[in-house]
Amino acid sequence: MNTSSGRKPAEAASRDSDAFLRRAAEFRPELLAHCYRMLGSVHDAEDLVQETYLRAWRGYGTFEGRSSLRYWLYRIATSACLTALQHSSRRFVPAGLGAASDDPGAPLDPAGAEIPWVQPMPDGPADPAAVVAERGSVRLALIVALQQLPPRQRAVLILRDVLAWRAAEVAELLDTTPAAVNSALQRARVQLEHAAATEDGVQDSLDAHGRALVDRFARAFEDADVAALARLLRDDVRLEMPPDPVWFAGRSVVLGFLADRVFPIAGDQRLLGTTANDGQPALATYWREADGRFRPHALQVLTLRGHRVSRIIAFRDTTYFAAFGLPTELDQDTPRAPAWLGPAAPTAPALLR
Repeated sequence: MNTSSGRKPAEAASRDSDAFLRRAAEFRPELLAHCYRMLGSVHDAEDLVQETYLRAWRGYGTFEGRSSLRYWLYRIATSACLTALQHSSRRFVPAGLGAASDDPGAPLDPAGAEIPWVQPMPDGPADPAAVVAERGSVRLALIVALQQLPPRQRAVLILRDVLAWRAAEVAELLDTTPAAVNSALQRARVQLEHAAATEDGVQDSLDAHGRALVDRFARAFEDADVAALARLLRDDVRLEMPPDPVWFAGRSVVLGFLADRVFPIAGDQRLLGTTANDGQPALATYWREADGRFRPHALQVLTLRGHRVSRIIAFRDTTYFAAFGLPTELDQDTPRAPAWLGPAAPTAPALLR
């Protein structure tokens, strides 16, 4: 009889645990986006979401529904992110490390692991309601800008301006006061004003015109056609290539670098179109190797403004290809651009407006 009575609570606990896991699973995509905004790293965000669920599962018996499950999970995730940021509070892109080089022949010296770089985020299946609620909330420019804020200011701005939480809710989550939350939010907004100005005029969506522009860019890049690229780049275009800290600004400098330093060694290339960070156009670049097959070289994330390309961040870490579901190699018969993976007309909502 004691055995029977002991089994029932255990079975009930197991059912409760299973129910928790089912309910909590629906919040995983937005928790991943939240941790990515905080950390600037998809890899770290995935680890902390996993930690969030482990902490929540262990503590579910004390939860008792005192708040919504979503709020409780965000509280755990935010706390985990703030703890992680005590050790390394900022990630970078090359433009955040120093001035642009005006010398296309400047030596490239890839930085070591001591510099943590902002990472691109793959686009996944989107909940239409979430897209409207958090429009453009993982746009690469925002992620880069958020890295300039102290961690708690970063959390306040994300929770208030991206997730539209009330000051009292954020104050409770961060164990502070609504007045302190509003003060931190004001300081964070001031720091982001410059980033908002640089995003003025960024194309809202990858519509037919934007898609055609990216297709022309991909063809010109595959053909090493500098003249065609010149017609597609803005005068103030930026080229960044993490992990190289050196970066270039200005159409003539960028074209000079590509003509002298990239195209002569790249040889035959293939580019596949995809999207990153809320629908921004991205081009997976493959170079042909000695066996005739094409293998990953870089993932170019593009910013479009005024019907031209205004920024190219070429992430030269080929481990991103697997995260984006991109092929690890292409065969010799792979057609030339344009070739796209993912939706035929991806959307790319603007963020910093």
